[in-house]
Amino acid sequence: MSIADAEPVPISQASRRGVSRLVADAENGHPTILRRHAEPVAALISYQELLRLQALERDLVDVALVLARTATDSGNRTSLGTAIEAFGYTPAQLDAMDDPR
Repeated sequence: MSIADAEPVPISQASRRGVSRLVADAENGHPTILRRHAEPVAALISYQELLRLQALERDLVDVALVLARTATDSGNRTSLGTAIEAFGYTPAQLDAMDDPR
């Protein structure tokens, strides 16, 4: 069952059900949406579902970055040497610097 299919429950009714039962329901794949004055205010889902949603969020961020890079890619590439020179250094100067490790 997805969060979209979760049972909406008033907080007062959820309190009567008890935390143990609500948690057991979530663990068994039955999320609960808690409502206050008919408005959703919280959701009780299993920890596994939380991990799945977090992984999806990371994937969506990655997709957004790829799409943004694709949309803004001019095709121009910069070599490392050119980038170093843009910051006012030469490769020899960087080689001569102490290793920060």
